[in-house]
Formats: sequence, C-alpha cells, structure tokens
Amino acid sequence: QVQLVESGGGLVQPGGSLRLSCAGSGTVFDPYMMGWYRQAPGKQRELVARVGSGGSSGGIVKYADSVKGRFTISRDNAKSTVYLQMESLKPEDTAVYYCNAHYYNTDAWGQGTQVTVSS
Repeated sequence: QVQLVESGGGLVQPGGSLRLSCAGSGTVFDPYMMGWYRQAPGKQRELVARVGSGGSSGGIVKYADSVKGRFTISRDNAKSTVYLQMESLKPEDTAVYYCNAHYYNTDAWGQGTQVTVSS
C-alpha cells in the first residue's frame, strides 16, 4: 500500500497563497485516484479536490464548490507527488489538510498538514 507524506502547510494571511505537496512511496503511484481532504475543528472531514489516474499528469478532476476557481489540484506521476495550489485563501479554509490515495476498495491517508488563514 502507498505511504503518503504531506508538506507545505502553515500560517498565511487572508488573500494569500500556499502550495501543499503529498509525496507517495511504497508502491506504484499511477493507478491511484489522489485527493485532498480537510477537517476543521468540530467539523467532519470533507473532500477538497481529487484527480483521477490516467496519463502522466492524471485524469478527471473534481473540486468542492467552496474552492472552485481558487484551488488547483495536480499530480506528477514521475515524482509520485500530488499538489494542491491554494490561492485567495479565506479564514474558512483553515483546517488540517489530508492527502488520500484511493484504489478499488483501499484508502491510504497522510498524517495531515495544518493550514491556518488568519491576519
């Protein structure tokens, strides 16, 4: 099963940008659907964005309505890495962001990285 390690979180002011990275290891990365989820205090974990397998840079992408036009998910299978570019960040984007790898009935998760949007 793939192992995932996220990086890139931190504190940013409203309107700022961050790029999260998720590096996979332990198995072939290409077949996995890769996603970013987030969980804010007192709330359920929610899907932020996901990108399907297929080709060197992935397949179909899906975004939560709350991040459309602001976040971009991408993957580089040669580097076994998925990215989440976050622009125009808002305080409500504050959460722990988790990387997910899904293949048939298996799911792998990273340890999470904290993103805090505050002035």
